[in-house]
Amino acid sequence: MKCWEVFFLNVDEYFEILARVEVYMRRKSVKGLIALGIIKGLITIGILLFFAVFSECSAYVEVANPSEILNEEYTFEELNPDEITTEWNDSYLFSSREAAQEELERLKQSSVEISETFRPEFKELSGPALLDYIETEKEFSRSFDVLYIYAYTGLSKNVNDQFFSSLLEDTQDLATEHGKAVSFATVKLTSLSTEEWGQLFSEEPGLEKYRPYFEASYIRFAEHSPEDETQAAHLADIENQRMKLETEASSEITNNVTMAGNTTLENGEEYAVNSQSYYTLLSTDPNRANREKCYDLRFYHMIDESDSMAALYSEKARLDDLAAKELNYNDSYEASLYGLYLTNNQVDEMNSVFKERKGVFEECNEFRKTKLGLEILKPYDLLLELNEEPGEEYTYTDALKSIQKSYSGMDPRFNEIFLEMVTGNFIDAYPDPDNGKQPGGYCYELCALQAPALIFMNYNGMISDQKALTHELGHGIHFYLMGQSVDYLYCNVPVYEVEVPSTFNEELFVDYVVENSDRDTAVAVLSQHIGEYQNYFCFQPMITEFEYKAHQLCAENGNASGAELNALWTELFKEYRSDSIEYYAEDSAEWTYISHIYLTDNYYTFNYAVSKAITLALFKQYRDDPETFNENYIAYLSAGSTLTPEDKLKKYFGIEINRQLFEDAMDVVELRIQQLEELDKGMNGPEFESATESLNLYSGSFWNTSLGE
Repeated sequence: MKCWEVFFLNVDEYFEILARVEVYMRRKSVKGLIALGIIKGLITIGILLFFAVFSECSAYVEVANPSEILNEEYTFEELNPDEITTEWNDSYLFSSREAAQEELERLKQSSVEISETFRPEFKELSGPALLDYIETEKEFSRSFDVLYIYAYTGLSKNVNDQFFSSLLEDTQDLATEHGKAVSFATVKLTSLSTEEWGQLFSEEPGLEKYRPYFEASYIRFAEHSPEDETQAAHLADIENQRMKLETEASSEITNNVTMAGNTTLENGEEYAVNSQSYYTLLSTDPNRANREKCYDLRFYHMIDESDSMAALYSEKARLDDLAAKELNYNDSYEASLYGLYLTNNQVDEMNSVFKERKGVFEECNEFRKTKLGLEILKPYDLLLELNEEPGEEYTYTDALKSIQKSYSGMDPRFNEIFLEMVTGNFIDAYPDPDNGKQPGGYCYELCALQAPALIFMNYNGMISDQKALTHELGHGIHFYLMGQSVDYLYCNVPVYEVEVPSTFNEELFVDYVVENSDRDTAVAVLSQHIGEYQNYFCFQPMITEFEYKAHQLCAENGNASGAELNALWTELFKEYRSDSIEYYAEDSAEWTYISHIYLTDNYYTFNYAVSKAITLALFKQYRDDPETFNENYIAYLSAGSTLTPEDKLKKYFGIEINRQLFEDAMDVVELRIQQLEELDKGMNGPEFESATESLNLYSGSFWNTSLGE
């Protein structure tokens, strides 16, 4: 994460749902926090080593043959409803809370021993000593990873659970202290010359398997690393503060920002507006007055919360840029792009295309207005499902069955992994906000254990929840393939690449619904999906612009008030939003509950736009030649970070991240809108068993005629 958020353009609702399905990138967990003693993204390559495990030297990395991961002889197995599980069983992480606490103490001692053992070795570093260090640190990282996941996921289940709150804080402190303890290694390795590296590799052939890792994590960041251990320790302390602010923001969003209070509905019912109920009502209640009341209560409540969240965000922005400048970046934005292997020009081209072509979505707004019989659209009209009877619920079991069927054209490994995840207590499915369950959704990789990933959901039975589920399963399939194929250190990819398999799964699901549902359902799902394109390509880049300008505001003034950030948000929103929707005159405070802007991973959300553009290019290839695509796609997902993101896209799909990629993505959006309009044309025509028959009657096979040239 991670995006079936606000199907249609209201950023407020968009990010409410976004929180349900996006991935906080916890999958980067310890390799993101501490791999090889560098608190990746923390003390050395600072905010950025999260993404720095790529290299062009893939020849040195052995990638397991994906065909060996699962059985070659495969018989499609349908899901047995009696075997579905809906809660996590984290006993395979730790048998008890006491065991987790004991592991924390063991790792503290292990950290001290690693420092004492290897510090003398690094004074006159040899190849064998470096290999021993790397493999010792890797095992420490694996163990730390499991502990961090246990703490983070436990707190997600209940943000008010003091044990998990303390354990997460202690684990974050351990990451900081360990980073300090082994900072001698970071300082040494980022200072080595090409000749010195060559000498180390010649002394120890066993280092070859780690060459891409060294090149991406140390050599590439030679100009962006701490000068000495004192600076490394200072950076570690800064990162610790950033992690604590992220945790605090999550608690504030769950307990305050999204808890707007009660409103009285038209039938006299007292309705509690929280992170889950808000979206449910706006999506399913055909009573416009009720939707307006719910929207208004939350809209003005967030404004009331904006000053306290602005204070928190201002401190985060200060620390973000401070850490970046310590590592010789101009600011945290430059640091983020460098870690992602992206350039300012690529992002600017993307934003330019999406702003220039935002008018494409006006047809969707007109479509929605007509379907709802309204003269003008208001923000609280943008989420209502366009079924004849909004709010139809889909059971969790039925959702899983549909998702499984949407994988029918994919490699059999998709189904193998799917079945293991949905029947093995790897998904926590249902919301529980009254008992502190965090809103949102994510997928947390378990590559450290070579196990299926953990999926966090708040499943309410709506169409969007089904797509959220298949989105997170896309992540899970990716992580499992990667964890079974490459060394643990290479189970890490940048945000936009991580979001490709999840958003690809969304396209599979939408096509399945269109091809196998009645026209009413198909129109509802497709219209919602097109609205999501608008969110991917308009509002997610906008969030990054907001972060960048908010950071600048904080740098200039020392902090920012709620009113200032509300005004900034509204000003930017006007550049991206539709003029045909009547938004409120007051400055909006939707930013207050967008958890992504408080993450230690800065400028997160524009990655969704990049990933969705890549996804649409891949989906065209899938529809054109499924067999060749599947072969390349499995290899792509299995390769991890043994290649740079750029090289991987070129090698397997011939794709480049440039203006043409984003223009092509908007062309697909236009074709999806055409598909929607043609489906709707048949609503009063002959009856068919499925929507696809209606669609083919009017235009022929959509993908074959429109994208198959």
